[in-house]
Amino acid sequence: MDILKQSISMSIKNIRTNKMRSFLTTLGIIIGVTAVIALITIVHGVYDSVMGQFSELGANTITVSVTGNAMKTGISDSDIENIEALKYVNGTSPSVTTTATVMYEGSKNTVTVQGRSDAYFRNTTTNLVLGRELTSLEMDGSVYTCIIDRDCAQTFFLGTNPLGQTLKLNGYTYTVVGLTDDGSDDDNSSFNSFGQSSSNAGTVIIPYRNALRMTSSGNITSLEVYVSDTRYSDAVTAAVENILSESFSNDSDSYNVTNMDSLIQSMETTENMLMAMLGGIASISLLVGGIGIMNMMLVSVSERTKEIGLRKALGAEPSRIQMQFLLESIFLSLTGGFVGVILGLIISYVASTLMSTTFEIQMSAILLGVGFSAAIGIIFGWVPARRASRLNPIDALRNSDG
Repeated sequence: MDILKQSISMSIKNIRTNKMRSFLTTLGIIIGVTAVIALITIVHGVYDSVMGQFSELGANTITVSVTGNAMKTGISDSDIENIEALKYVNGTSPSVTTTATVMYEGSKNTVTVQGRSDAYFRNTTTNLVLGRELTSLEMDGSVYTCIIDRDCAQTFFLGTNPLGQTLKLNGYTYTVVGLTDDGSDDDNSSFNSFGQSSSNAGTVIIPYRNALRMTSSGNITSLEVYVSDTRYSDAVTAAVENILSESFSNDSDSYNVTNMDSLIQSMETTENMLMAMLGGIASISLLVGGIGIMNMMLVSVSERTKEIGLRKALGAEPSRIQMQFLLESIFLSLTGGFVGVILGLIISYVASTLMSTTFEIQMSAILLGVGFSAAIGIIFGWVPARRASRLNPIDALRNSDG
């Protein structure tokens, strides 16, 4: 232990003696570790934010979109009934989006209209703050009730309770039965039928059959299928594709079925590949840093030839000399690794704050950076240390005198 303590003390002393050279030597390690920590942490934060948005869409949701063909242009009621009859299907919701004109107190306003079924409210979080959701009794197209968002309430019913109030959408009078808060303060704009710009006054959710009458085609081209057990999402997806294939005469180009679980799994695979690629790219800097450490240690061996010769002449064992130079290399690389970890966390935190993504310390990235830097110190320090331990004391003293 005394020999180890002396070797550590001498190694630290030699590093401090050449501060500038030691700093420049560790700079490659610092840059490499910083890049590893920052890139992996930032990418993981962006991934978590994106996955959070997908989770809000619903991991138990299968989305069907239809482009149609010459024989059939949309999803029929019989198709929906067949899909809803499938095992593990907890309902479906046609998704119909259009715009409607609202005449209010002499001014013309444009609102976004979303047509939904009662299954949508059973399977989706709608942030309802007042009133109730739409029910199955209102889905036949003969009932004119609606749910409005905060922007719509502020535009038409500022200062009053919107429940029970009425809105006239494209000439039809709808009664407000619910209020949602989507947390949006964006001021959207659209164009009316005359090409004049008008502000979008918010979003109104109505029964999907009512919304279909407002569209020019009247066809259902988008459908959300809710799965009761996500373990059977793939099986339900295959069954839905079979129904649509039969309905569209085996024309697979007429429709597209997207399984959210499969999409999430694909994104997870992509993230793992991206992490590995970024780690590999950033590790190149660590490799360059390791070469710099080896170069410095070789120069140090040349400069300290006389010291090595004297120590060996006085009886120092080759293993002790090798240990000292190896410790110097490891200290240099670990110092660069610790500084790189701190800088990488700072950079990733700032980047995550600016991009409004989640920041989470990735221990795997830290272990990768520090472990790689330690390995660099051992691998690239071993050659100079071995060279120093093999110097002949007589040749070393003669060369240093010359």
